[in-house]
Amino acid sequence: MDTGGIKGKAKSEINVTPLIDVVLVLLIVFIVLVPGLTKALPVAVPQVVKTSPPPPDPHNPPLVVTVDEKGGLLLQSDRIDLSRLADALAPVVQLQPAGMRRVFLKVDGEQPWQKVVDVLDQIRVASERARKETAAKPEWGGRDGGDIKVAITLRKPV
Repeated sequence: MDTGGIKGKAKSEINVTPLIDVVLVLLIVFIVLVPGLTKALPVAVPQVVKTSPPPPDPHNPPLVVTVDEKGGLLLQSDRIDLSRLADALAPVVQLQPAGMRRVFLKVDGEQPWQKVVDVLDQIRVASERARKETAAKPEWGGRDGGDIKVAITLRKPV
């Protein structure tokens, strides 16, 4: 064994050959990988377009269901029970144009979410009922009119 030093002592120098080998391998890896990392995929970023809502149609006023601060329900301005909401909503929704069936749900901020879910369930039942009844009318040509779209507004308590 070659100790390399004077009188058989070990060398205190670092052997740089393995270090150079590792650095060269890393350099080759980075040279190969970097061009692949710089390629970017084309991304279509959506643009924000602010438009004002269309004016209300006098022949087709928006349907508004309100959950007031006491937990009561209003359809337009008439007080209604939750159990009767689907029955009252289905015929009125059928008067809306096909594909344009909308209900606006206004909820007081203090109401429990279960109340909101119960109202949404009744709107869903009314939507299914209106769709089936519309499709059964021959004068509509078998079109079902589509589902009801619901927009929810949460009113914060004052």
